[in-house]
Amino acid sequence: MIVTARSDADVVRLNALVARQRRELDRLRSQAARRSIVDLARGMLMEQLGCTPAEAQRQLARLARESGISATELAAQITRQKPPGQAPEPEAHQVSLARAAVETAASGSAVASALLSEALAPLGAAAVAIWLTEPDGGMALIGEAGFGNHEASRWRRLHPDLRSLPQQVARAGLETWWPAGPPAGDDRPLPGRWHDGAWAGLPLHDAGATLGAMAICWPEPTAEFTLPVRRQLVAVADVTAQALGIRLSQGELAGGTEAAGVLALLDSLLDGCMFAPAVRDPGGLVIDFRIDHVSDGFRDPSGRGAADLTGRHLLELYPEAVSAGGLFDRCLAVLATGEPQQLSGEAITTQTSPGDPAQHAAAGATPADAPPADAPPADAPPADAAPADVTIRIARLYDGVAIAWRGSHDTDRLAALLQHAQRLGRIGGWEENVRTGEVSWTEAAFALFGLPPGEQLGVADLPAHVLAEDIPAVIGFREALLQGRMESAAAFRVVRADDGSVRQIRAYGEPVADTSGAVIAMRGVYQDVSAEFHTRLAFAAAREQLADTEERAAVEHRLAIRLQEAITPRSAARDEPVEAAGLDVAARYRPSGEGNLVSGDWYDTVLLPSKKVLLVVGDIAGHGLDAVTGMVAVRNSLRGLAITGAGPATLLDWLNRAAAHFSDGVLGTAICGLYDPADRSLHWARAGHLPPILVRDGRAGQFPLPEGLLLGADPDARYTEEVAMLRLGDTLLMFTDGLIERRDEPIDEALATLLQVASRPVGDIGDYADLLLAEAASDTGDDACLVAVRIQ
Repeated sequence: MIVTARSDADVVRLNALVARQRRELDRLRSQAARRSIVDLARGMLMEQLGCTPAEAQRQLARLARESGISATELAAQITRQKPPGQAPEPEAHQVSLARAAVETAASGSAVASALLSEALAPLGAAAVAIWLTEPDGGMALIGEAGFGNHEASRWRRLHPDLRSLPQQVARAGLETWWPAGPPAGDDRPLPGRWHDGAWAGLPLHDAGATLGAMAICWPEPTAEFTLPVRRQLVAVADVTAQALGIRLSQGELAGGTEAAGVLALLDSLLDGCMFAPAVRDPGGLVIDFRIDHVSDGFRDPSGRGAADLTGRHLLELYPEAVSAGGLFDRCLAVLATGEPQQLSGEAITTQTSPGDPAQHAAAGATPADAPPADAPPADAPPADAAPADVTIRIARLYDGVAIAWRGSHDTDRLAALLQHAQRLGRIGGWEENVRTGEVSWTEAAFALFGLPPGEQLGVADLPAHVLAEDIPAVIGFREALLQGRMESAAAFRVVRADDGSVRQIRAYGEPVADTSGAVIAMRGVYQDVSAEFHTRLAFAAAREQLADTEERAAVEHRLAIRLQEAITPRSAARDEPVEAAGLDVAARYRPSGEGNLVSGDWYDTVLLPSKKVLLVVGDIAGHGLDAVTGMVAVRNSLRGLAITGAGPATLLDWLNRAAAHFSDGVLGTAICGLYDPADRSLHWARAGHLPPILVRDGRAGQFPLPEGLLLGADPDARYTEEVAMLRLGDTLLMFTDGLIERRDEPIDEALATLLQVASRPVGDIGDYADLLLAEAASDTGDDACLVAVRIQ
């Protein structure tokens, strides 16, 4: 093996490659974590429903569709876990507001204003600005809030060579956190008047590409950006980038339309092409090229296509390209000189990159049945079989390179195709020798200006052919090329020579210098973009808007009610097995009211194999889907534990340990009783619950109140078991506090009132339960359960 010394620039590039691969590994691990949550939820459904894995998966998908949330989010709710990467609840609310703001704002400025008011101002931020990266490497401000119109006009366009915070963030693709202004010695300009305040620079990533950057400013410095604040700001940037990506693709906001048109045209004319803009470090050094666009029919020598290449980096895909004279060096040369490069297909490494993060994921990060991310399609050629006649052409395009694969015999055909591309895309090339004044135009350029072949114009001649108000733009274009010695772009309106019509022209140019740095020539392209300017209409694609917070809450409420009613019906007919044990049972469930959140109130009456009867009433803290799923877990656990024949105190002890160790924050109260019909004894214990009521001979009284802590509060809590001997005709009442609790009186007074109502003569047990439910007055808006048991 030959070992070569690497330059400092090579070390920087390799370090950047390693950092990207680590981030990709984190992403794969997050995906694996999400899969594990779904698998756990599927297992719980299999256990509760007694179904196969396939049926459980279909049930999970159906519930997700009905609730309007993702399967991962629903699985996290069922398993009482939080999806990987999900912000805490307060942050999630702000992020949700930010997403809705970006999706519905009418313009870029409205997007920035909505982000500031809904998500950033609550964190103390005073201003925010959003830039989108342009094809030439510059950045365009699409919206700001807090900086003011005058300041925004100064930052409307960032030149590719300008050192600025947005440029650094977009090119490096990494967050920047300045708690007290820029670091010492950093003299880069900043918008606004809060130079020494806190600043956050966040890249806008969407579908593997960096759309641009967001800068957020606080008027005063801060000690640090805490982890929750950073997480919330990154989440806001992510949802902003996703929504902006959708809106840009639908033409609702400006951004990169010229590049998109050129790339679409190349796709339709070439067999294969990919576009890779330069990736630079904060100092401006090109450390890699990111593949942003790949033709549908494109295949590299390894057989990989658009799905495997888009969003990846050149050195990640082809690690050997960094060698001297390899693909990466050729791309750097093209970017620096503008001169096209050509090399054979054998110069591309055709083996899978050993640095590919997909192959370095931790065990279990990628499903066993899923192919690697860079696996070629089934019909692709073998990975080590690069076609011998393939020629790789590299040309500069904006602030990046276009790479095309083609056979060597296609030269003439492709030359004709490129001529047609110029004609169809209304693009004309030009070159001007500064010393001799000689001007050369392609055939398509004459048609743009309405000039006959041979009457080409120099850049200095353009002012005579444009509208008067556009003359300064043409002069500035020429001065930037000759005096500024930099690439330049300009838009102006041309009066065609043949028919006098006015056309909108977009000009791109670059200077060509000799070895001493003197400009000896200029070259570039003219493009007729009149159709874009004249046909750009204010229309929005008809698409379904995301449900707002109230709609999602309503869906969750309906789902919770379905789950609760499946487990705890609002009324229960007499259960024949329980009746056979000498009990007449009536159970009632009263919801708090139409439209209110359901709670975790529940009851159960089960005849056990020992011929004893399990009587349970409980209340899980909270409301909504979380409370209902917690109730389901506790109820099913107690049923399973009761089969062991253990007493009520032992059952509550086991249930408490399960709630503390195997559930996420489940708290609740319960009464657990075991009735033995052989001697009419009732063994019972309580966990923070109101005591049962015994009605005997027309008098109602409370059972004694043994000690017993809430379920899930302390895993080492102990419970006391009591025994009551019942008689024929006795009636036992077990209920939750929602039956009697009132805001304006102590619980003891509410219990006394219930005892008076319960002392009335007992008729049919169902009518008796209905009477108690109707007479019990509660105003806390809580659900209620009641179980009435008569000994017969």
